Amino acid sequence: MYLNSLSVSHFFILGLLLLFAIIHSGLAAARMWGESIIGARLYRILFALASIPLATIVIIYFFNHRYDGIILWQVQDIPVIKTLVWVLSAISFIFLYPATFNLLEIAAITKPEVHLYETGIIRISRHPQMVGQVIWCLAHTLWIGSTFMIVTSLGLIAHHLFAVWHGDRRLEKRYGEAFLKVKERTSVIPFQAILDGRQTLQLGEFLKPAYVGVTAFVLLFWYGHPWLLEMTAKVNW
Repeated sequence: MYLNSLSVSHFFILGLLLLFAIIHSGLAAARMWGESIIGARLYRILFALASIPLATIVIIYFFNHRYDGIILWQVQDIPVIKTLVWVLSAISFIFLYPATFNLLEIAAITKPEVHLYETGIIRISRHPQMVGQVIWCLAHTLWIGSTFMIVTSLGLIAHHLFAVWHGDRRLEKRYGEAFLKVKERTSVIPFQAILDGRQTLQLGEFLKPAYVGVTAFVLLFWYGHPWLLEMTAKVNW
């Protein structure tokens, strides 16, 4: 019975991740059509109402089952591992929440737009969220070491790799030749375009309030992490 319940959690998290991927990517694909019918702001709100609650469910379920299955390794007692995991996690957030995102547009306070960026974190990778997610998964898989964590990481990485193709496809459809030129000057693999000479890293572009906000969020998450685990544990999922 115990082993069966652990197996269920592995498949359940994959089901949740698949459902989130379908809704999130599906609504992204239908954005142009949806905005033409109900407008950009209302569609952004619809997108948030569909994505955020499901993402919250996924996060809570993940926290409550992260040690399910077999523990394949245990390295949490090694001091350098803890430091490494926090450093990698901080780096992952810099990629996951780049300054190219306009917070006012995300909140639909100003009209949401689809932007064609080629500055800041985009110089390092055209798909920073994918890079950040991979780094986060590697760090937390190292720290937790469970089969559940491995399954979750594989599901998250698979979704973000799909999003690389899906995102490029949507931008090419919207911007055509302009996006193809940006695509030529940028890379998916971090720093590849810079090493190839197709792109130049401009450190001054990172001196923006949004990056300060990301840094503050990382520090807040550092101190609030135990409280977050405590609160999610109270949800019986």
